[in-house]
Amino acid sequence: MAGIRSAGSDPKQSGATPEPCLGNLCSSVSICGFPSGLSHRESCGGQMHSTIPEAKRALRNQVSTLLKRIEPGERAAASAQARCLLAAQTRWQTAHWVLFFAPLPEELDVWPLLAEALSAGKKVALPRFVAETGSYEARQILDPSADLQVGRFGIREPRSRCAPLPSTRLDLILVPGVAFDLHGRRLGRGKGYYDQLLKGLQGTTCGVGLDQQIVAEVPAEPHDVRLKCLLTPTRWIEVPPPR
Repeated sequence: MAGIRSAGSDPKQSGATPEPCLGNLCSSVSICGFPSGLSHRESCGGQMHSTIPEAKRALRNQVSTLLKRIEPGERAAASAQARCLLAAQTRWQTAHWVLFFAPLPEELDVWPLLAEALSAGKKVALPRFVAETGSYEARQILDPSADLQVGRFGIREPRSRCAPLPSTRLDLILVPGVAFDLHGRRLGRGKGYYDQLLKGLQGTTCGVGLDQQIVAEVPAEPHDVRLKCLLTPTRWIEVPPPR
């Protein structure tokens, strides 16, 4: 499949200097077959659903149940592999501005790369919930130890004093989700916050998830935003543009 790069491949560099990457972990990442994912029928317990929202709810429940079975140690090791693979990509190395996300306990954790990015001279940002508009916006983080607070939904986010970013500023946007497919479709948590945020941003959007979160097809609606890349512990995927 075009656009898929395994963790063991040698990505082309564009004269960029690789970011520091967890010692020798890169060489220990195994190259395994990409999971075939789940079809609509398989992901919904063998039943087809009459509406897209119903199919989304069923897939969300199925994947969420699967993720809860993953041991913390397994998730930590997978997260380290994913960070190593991301740091090897040209899109990461050439990005001046990166939008991170604060991971929930069951999500892939790329958070340690935030400090590495700052040390390497990159500019970083995080989404902040704005109660007045009921939406998220990207705000710059200069010092994670001083600029973060626990937000409305119990997720780390920038304090109100952190500067908002213009929509054209970001180069790489890391996006969490419940499930993804190889066409760049993403299943979120059902509130639509990230789709609303992504519609207002320019830059390369990259879905971040475990291999178990890649499914055969994510049911999509017109308002859903497609991603340009996907990152798992074993694969970097450049999503082909829609035809």
